[in-house]
Amino acid sequence: MSTTLRLGTRGSALALRQAATIKERLENRRFDVELVEVETTGDQITDEAIHELGKTGAFVRALDEEVLDGDCDAAVHSMKDMPTEMPEDMVVAGVPERAAPRDVLVTRDGASLSGLPEGATVGTSSLRRGAQLLAERGDLDVQPLRGNVDTRIQKLLAPPLLAEHERRVVAEADEEIEEMAEYKQLDDGDEDEEDDEDDSEYDRTVEEWFEDLTELQRRALEQDPDVEYDAIVLAEAGLERAGLLHHVEHRQLGPGTFVPAPGQGTLAVTARDGELAEDLRSVLDHSPTRVEATVERTILGELGGGCVAPVGIYAVLQGSVVRASVRVLDREGDEEVRETRELPVQNHAEAAREFAADLADAGAADLIEQARREAGEDSGAASASPDTPDEDGGAAVGGDGGGDDADAGGEE
Repeated sequence: MSTTLRLGTRGSALALRQAATIKERLENRRFDVELVEVETTGDQITDEAIHELGKTGAFVRALDEEVLDGDCDAAVHSMKDMPTEMPEDMVVAGVPERAAPRDVLVTRDGASLSGLPEGATVGTSSLRRGAQLLAERGDLDVQPLRGNVDTRIQKLLAPPLLAEHERRVVAEADEEIEEMAEYKQLDDGDEDEEDDEDDSEYDRTVEEWFEDLTELQRRALEQDPDVEYDAIVLAEAGLERAGLLHHVEHRQLGPGTFVPAPGQGTLAVTARDGELAEDLRSVLDHSPTRVEATVERTILGELGGGCVAPVGIYAVLQGSVVRASVRVLDREGDEEVRETRELPVQNHAEAAREFAADLADAGAADLIEQARREAGEDSGAASASPDTPDEDGGAAVGGDGGGDDADAGGEE
């Protein structure tokens, strides 16, 4: 290429890291790439759960608008954050190989979901994760949790660290007061025998204790959380990409029960339909992942759940079939429609539409409509169909709403 490809991305640390992997792959194929940071609606609003922002694509629209306006040539998204309805002339030009799609339960001590105490507080702003947690453990107190991956983990770690820090500071201050009193007694001629024994409660000073903490723990001390979480739920891919997976205690949540969000673990590069999109696809695309993403997003688009309903959809290409698992719940996890079906890969998009129609008839449509009413949204909102599959069976991946897990905004 003779000109620089301007690649739009959110400015968070993880979004930049994800974009950097795309940049590297393109540069290895002789593209000249510049990363362009773009602030999105989801970045601007930090005190609301994503499903309360009033629109899908809170972390996506601004990036694609930069492409449409000509300020960027392409943009990098987390697939699960993307509305299934694409702007006119925009396509998903590249779908790299999927990372781990699972959710993980992160705790301070490595506890499993069943090992959490009665009434434990679990943090997530994902409707899907919250409903699936309550379906397994109705006693849990599911509380909203926002922020990037690092911030969420820091909010989990913060309370006991802050309490320990306060105890040490108080103890150290008390010791200093006692020492000052002893010196004063000696100055006043007190003949009592001096006790040389060290009565300190701690064997290290506050500064020494702080220096022994990890960087993540030190950052946690900067947090002032208003909720004390016993556990939080995050996407494994986000933790891995942030370089934190091996630095926190976590348990994998099986996708058979905790069905992931459509596109979870998958990146998507969008561009205007045309020659550049073809070039990007030739470099970036992983055909099995595109097929799986097409099935997941086609089902989501047909059901129309968007970010208002707890919907998990997970597709895996297995030879000549795509095994698709779907779980649609009410927000309390009391009711659900759940089914797995093998779809022929030759016409996976059409088979996915038929599967979605059967799920709707089985009660999924009622659960989603109920969720819309609860969210105060217009129950008559249209549900557009996905774009027509392209020549190799992959779709430009259209429809009407992003997954409910846009809570991380490109950070899984």
